[in-house]
Amino acid sequence: MVSVSHSLGGRLILGIESSCDETAVALVRQDRTIVAQRIASQEEEHAPYGGVVPEIAARAHAERLAPMLEAVMDDAGMSLEDVDAVAATAGPGLIGGVMVGLVSGKALAMAADKPLLAINHLEGHALSPRLADASLEFPYLLLLVSGGHCQVLSVESVGQYRRLATTIDDALGEAFDKTAKILGLGYPGGPAVEQLALKGDANAVPLPRPLKGSKEPHFSFAGLKSAVLRAAESGEHKPADIAASFQQAAVDCLIDRLEMALSSAGPFPALVVAGGVAANRAVRGALETLAERRDMRFTAPPLALCTDNAAMIAWAGCERLALDPDFAGDRLDLKARPRWPLDPEAETVRGAGVKA
Repeated sequence: MVSVSHSLGGRLILGIESSCDETAVALVRQDRTIVAQRIASQEEEHAPYGGVVPEIAARAHAERLAPMLEAVMDDAGMSLEDVDAVAATAGPGLIGGVMVGLVSGKALAMAADKPLLAINHLEGHALSPRLADASLEFPYLLLLVSGGHCQVLSVESVGQYRRLATTIDDALGEAFDKTAKILGLGYPGGPAVEQLALKGDANAVPLPRPLKGSKEPHFSFAGLKSAVLRAAESGEHKPADIAASFQQAAVDCLIDRLEMALSSAGPFPALVVAGGVAANRAVRGALETLAERRDMRFTAPPLALCTDNAAMIAWAGCERLALDPDFAGDRLDLKARPRWPLDPEAETVRGAGVKA
């Protein structure tokens, strides 16, 4: 993917993203101009395995990152000297891939004597709606549905996040990928399930809505995945009906849990969704309806900013520098982090919620 634009507004940040299976580089200005960006997918490499293989992902990042950095600079007609800071994902994610991007960011920052901004991948997602929408102000309620993460957060400012809910087992993105694998749809699973669901009956397969009606606002999708497997193995249902019924059950769970979070946390002016699953049209539609019912503004980034990308990492760097223009950069000896919660003070929930 190549996108080029030119502007003179504000500092220019180079962003690098390599936390999972997308190698991405972008140049973003503080006035929200995406000067140039490229994203290289690894779908072909991982498709035979039905999911991301960490070792393959890390190797692909190492092979592609340097040529991509050069290409983005060429697209923009710039050099590293024109950059004001280097922002690189430092976690959470697949540790091999994170290390490739972070080490590259460190090397560039050191070679050009530029500040290094070590960015939390989840913060990139959390702030990405503000890159696309200049009128979105803090605070807002965020549904973050990205890869292995499914959380509801109060986004109060840059670097200030209060977790209201998380998954106690599996994330929604994992459930979509597992459903796709069960139905033989290949990888990536989310878009494939969504497309097949359009051909099915969402009421045809009786599937559970885990934790629906529970007084705690957390999510659970492990039981839903197991029910999809049993439905597929029974041979009694069409794959399209299973896909549609799964997607509807997932949406019902999201809305019910968000309703509970809103009831306990108080009113918010805006409901925002971010992360890869935010690209799902059924999810977006249900969230928009919820926001309208709650008299909240609904905001979602464009589809290109939902999946992993470097523009959101660069933008998170822009936000940090806007908050502290004199920030000299993060230490060059900082380490990549496979886990990095946005709200480190959040209580550990039962099950596997510690993943968040």
